[in-house]
Amino acid sequence: MQQVINGLSLGSVYALIAVGYSLVYSVLLFSNFAHGGFLVIGGYICYGALKSMGVNIWLAGMLSLAGAGIAAALTERIAYKPIRERTNVTLYLLIASMGMSIVIENIFVIVAGGRFRALPPVIPTYPVQLFGLATTSAFDLLSFLIALIALGCLQLFLSRTKWGLAIRAAACDLRTAGLMGVNVNLLISIVFFTAGALAAIGGIFLSVRYTLYPQLGAITIKAFVAAVIGGLGSLPGAVVGSLILGLAEMLAAGFISSQMRDLVVFSLLVITLLIKPSGLFGKQMSEKI
Repeated sequence: MQQVINGLSLGSVYALIAVGYSLVYSVLLFSNFAHGGFLVIGGYICYGALKSMGVNIWLAGMLSLAGAGIAAALTERIAYKPIRERTNVTLYLLIASMGMSIVIENIFVIVAGGRFRALPPVIPTYPVQLFGLATTSAFDLLSFLIALIALGCLQLFLSRTKWGLAIRAAACDLRTAGLMGVNVNLLISIVFFTAGALAAIGGIFLSVRYTLYPQLGAITIKAFVAAVIGGLGSLPGAVVGSLILGLAEMLAAGFISSQMRDLVVFSLLVITLLIKPSGLFGKQMSEKI
């Protein structure tokens, strides 16, 4: 039971990141591998706000979300928009995203240094007994709860707002949405801002779980695996795939060996691609990259 709770907590953090991958993919049909950089940006903004400004974790978290979201939107405008306007080949966007990932990582290596940093103890980590069935930490419960709230707010945004309707329309056909009067460039900026903000929440929790360093964004490869398992472009699929991955990772670490965690994760990816390449909730698309 304890490993299940830990797996759900880790899976919910993966879900925040995987949903960002799926949001971008659903609109632009490419996997944004610079997404891990936004996670790192969010983590460092939170760390800087807590250390230098002395604010509380809630204000630091809001600054982190805003900073990572703006950075994601600027990345799209600077690196991806010129490519989008010149060609429809999404492979070029994929290559550009890999380059931006390396650029962001190296900026933090130069500016912040490569050493590991621990966030101040502002998020409780004390043990909590759950009805006498298991012992978990307050951090795991809090990360699970906040991830649920964030994903719930995203669902409300997509289902109840005008821009949410526009994003769902663009996910069906971006060109047609533009012909129907949707400001496509603003819509894409909103998508990237939302994805960056969600990544920042994941960055804060992963910084507490693993410490903060410029290469922390590499962990988003597991969130990408979760998005592929659930079906790229499907937000429910990203959430379900992330929970499956988090549970598999923690159960493997608890009952087999911690060294088997990555083997289990990438074995699930290979099995999914062999049996159902489109993922659990994805659709077959010839342009999938």
